Amino acid sequence: MHSSNKIIFVAELIGTFGLVVAATGSMVYDVMLGGIYGHYFVVAMHFIGLAIVVYAFGKYSMAHFNPAVTVAFFITKHVKGRQLPYYFAAQAVGAFLGIVFVLLVMGDYANLGTNYPNPTSTVEANVSYEILTSIFLMGVIYIVVHFKKLGKLTGVAIGGIIALDVLFFGLVSGASMNPIRSLAPAVISGMTGDLWLYLTTPFIGTIIVAAIYKVLSGRTKNISTH
Repeated sequence: MHSSNKIIFVAELIGTFGLVVAATGSMVYDVMLGGIYGHYFVVAMHFIGLAIVVYAFGKYSMAHFNPAVTVAFFITKHVKGRQLPYYFAAQAVGAFLGIVFVLLVMGDYANLGTNYPNPTSTVEANVSYEILTSIFLMGVIYIVVHFKKLGKLTGVAIGGIIALDVLFFGLVSGASMNPIRSLAPAVISGMTGDLWLYLTTPFIGTIIVAAIYKVLSGRTKNISTH
């Protein structure tokens, strides 16, 4: 394993671990206490947790912590093909370690923070909302990556858009945006019924944004050469 790949692997593993603990742990902790904090607490912990891991590990691995983000970055050539196994493996290990940590430290509450849609929401709406939340996330990520001057705001921007997605869509469609964040608690808790939704829609959303970014960045280069 090349040294740079080692750094990527470690950064993605720890970062994904932190993301999963913040995202699922906030839900588990709130239910453990009888729901005294509620949805806004979960939203706040998404923001704080994501901001911390992005600032801590962004310079080492671009802070993906999400296979759907990694695929998008591969499409736009921010990530090389030979790096993909390190990203995917680290994200998987980090996510499952995170869920085991939550289970051991906080207990088996709230299905370990497993994503699920509101029973009153239709399948079509859930698919649309989950794709939309992933589009919002990837759009913000590309903005802070493309405009270098926004570098200091990266953690706030990414944590902020995830928190907003969870705020507005979390109680409707689940607001996953991240296949591995959904896979780990679903597998460990055994609540896999809605997993298909969260293993597909994030990729659709991020790939759409990657395709748009690729077209727009290509046009920008063409204009600058004339």
